[in-house]
Amino acid sequence: MAADKLHIALVGNPNSGKTSLFNTLTGLNQKVGNFPGVTVDKKTGDSRLSDTLVAELIDLPGSYSLYPRRADEWVSYKVLMNQDEDVKPDVLLVVADASTLKRNLLFVSQIIDLKIPVVLALTMMDVAKKKEISIDIKSLARELGIPVVPVNPRKNKGIVQLKKALEETAQKLYRPPAFDFIPNKALAADAVTEVKELLPHLSDYAAVHHLINHESFKLDNQMQNSIEEIEQKHNVQHTRLQAEEIMQRYQRIKQIVQTSITETSPVKKQLIAEKLDKVLLHKFWGYAILITVLFLLFQSIFIIAQYPMDMIELFFVKTSNWFSSWLPQNLLTDLFINGVLAGLSGIFVFVPQIMILFGLITILEETGYMARIGFLTDKIMRKVGLNGKSVMPMISGFACAVPAIMSVRNIENQKERLLTILITPLMSCSARLPVYTILIALVIPHKLILGFLSLQGLVMMGLYLLSLVIALIVSFVAKRFIHIKEKSFFILELPLYRHPRYKNVLLMMIEKAKIFVFDAGKVIMIISLLLWVLSSYGPKENMHAVTQKYEQLIAANPSQQHTLEKEKQAALLQNSYAGVMGKYIEPAIRPLGYDWKIGIALITSFAAREVFVGTMATLYSVDSDGGDEQTLRQKMHAAVKPDGTKVYTLATGISLLLFYLLAMQCMSTLAVVKRETKSWKWPVIMLTYMTGLAYLLSLIAYQVLK
Repeated sequence: MAADKLHIALVGNPNSGKTSLFNTLTGLNQKVGNFPGVTVDKKTGDSRLSDTLVAELIDLPGSYSLYPRRADEWVSYKVLMNQDEDVKPDVLLVVADASTLKRNLLFVSQIIDLKIPVVLALTMMDVAKKKEISIDIKSLARELGIPVVPVNPRKNKGIVQLKKALEETAQKLYRPPAFDFIPNKALAADAVTEVKELLPHLSDYAAVHHLINHESFKLDNQMQNSIEEIEQKHNVQHTRLQAEEIMQRYQRIKQIVQTSITETSPVKKQLIAEKLDKVLLHKFWGYAILITVLFLLFQSIFIIAQYPMDMIELFFVKTSNWFSSWLPQNLLTDLFINGVLAGLSGIFVFVPQIMILFGLITILEETGYMARIGFLTDKIMRKVGLNGKSVMPMISGFACAVPAIMSVRNIENQKERLLTILITPLMSCSARLPVYTILIALVIPHKLILGFLSLQGLVMMGLYLLSLVIALIVSFVAKRFIHIKEKSFFILELPLYRHPRYKNVLLMMIEKAKIFVFDAGKVIMIISLLLWVLSSYGPKENMHAVTQKYEQLIAANPSQQHTLEKEKQAALLQNSYAGVMGKYIEPAIRPLGYDWKIGIALITSFAAREVFVGTMATLYSVDSDGGDEQTLRQKMHAAVKPDGTKVYTLATGISLLLFYLLAMQCMSTLAVVKRETKSWKWPVIMLTYMTGLAYLLSLIAYQVLK
């Protein structure tokens, strides 16, 4: 045991109540990081077991057995096999669902045979009681040879007894069973003996896993070769070995169940879950309810988040104005206000959406409905290379791609996870709405279809549907180019319906907000400052000439100072490096119907798509607040090209709508993709294919409609 602090690892099957127990034991004393080399959350927290003993708990990802299939299961597996350099638990706290104990005991028995000190916590005792299942705790503890403690984290029951059992196990008052749960040497007797001669500290069962997975362990070349020779010498068949082991374990588990578990009712009681599933998984009503739930989820994110987002934006506007009123007007002030504060505003304005989205998703997960969503949509998603777990990130992308991409971690298959990340930004997020609103108002007539359907509203709805269709098509094509041969298994457990534990919901909301602010926020700030530099500086001669010209005009026409200052800003932006870039790319965007001003907007709105409106407001010398929005539309409507033709025709408007629908113009999304994939490769691929697709379809639309 570590001298300063006891280290405890929580392990168990998914949906066994492990997270609830972790939250109860640690409260708010939690930290979230990542396991090295993988995008799997590393949740740790401190818990006081007694007046003299504090334990650090680490919540390992859920696993069904010691034969890992997913990335998160490999994380748990390597910790349990003592292959993780950072996590070395002194005691294992195994969490098992009492209502499905037979299935949970497979994993429990495997851990027992690793000969690490173990305490078993039984959750869902209330559910087991409803199923009329009675568990003899003393008999079960005797049969397993480890402490067994029934707990109810939701009601804080059994926590004191659990802490006492953990402390006593750490003090070696409870020792691992002397005998194996099953005779592991019988699985590969001679091979196990030879592996233990090389590594005497291993248990028999750990030696079995070294035979099967030694290539994935941190062993020197000589040891790897020696184990490989033993494996070949005895012709160890991995699949056969695993099958024999599982059969033997279930035979032993069957004996324990007969001894320690009693089902008082021989006829299975029909639970509420079964009645609900008949409706929620119905081939027609199931999809109707699903669409309703997702619609309400999307609307909730969109409507509820709007108020705190407006408050955050107002706070930063007031803060900027306050600093502007007393700080000296110089370069550092401009950097602080238009660079740093603007960057921070761009970070924190996403926080309400992230917290609300993950709060609602956690409620769906805790109630048990999330698993039903995956079940219903799997057949459709699988046809385009995805699976049922991809639907929630995609739907969440309609609100914001940032938290949606952060939610793909529960997709086990690496290829399907990458495909979901690649297509989620195609969903029409809320940041596109300001662009859609002003462009539709400019180029789509305000009239009714069939007397009650707004044409502008239909176009708006069509943009959302189009984004979904294109995303599915892109996934169907992209699956042929991602050469990952990992097999896809959609093994889904339908948990019982439960009331959400709102403490867990709150903790998840806080955790995800912290991850975004402190991880993705760093990249956002860097790019925000870079954009400020590009927009604030330009070739010295040009910038000086503009400044001198407008100083003379203001001096000659003091009554028009406000208007001239606006024109000066537009001229300075036109001559800045961002403006030069706009002029530079004009030949490339002219076939799409765009001029250099739209080119600048395409560049500046890379920070966030809604910046398009603000950029247009500056370029057309009007304020960008709500009171002047009508003026902005009038100015844009009246804008003409050098040849006298209108800038914003139907063809140009549709082209721009398609470009903003498809183009990757969100540095926050790219930052999160970098974080989730641990590589710049996928953000670059995403930026390239989305920009190319946006350009191609916008070009076709403009050339056809002009």
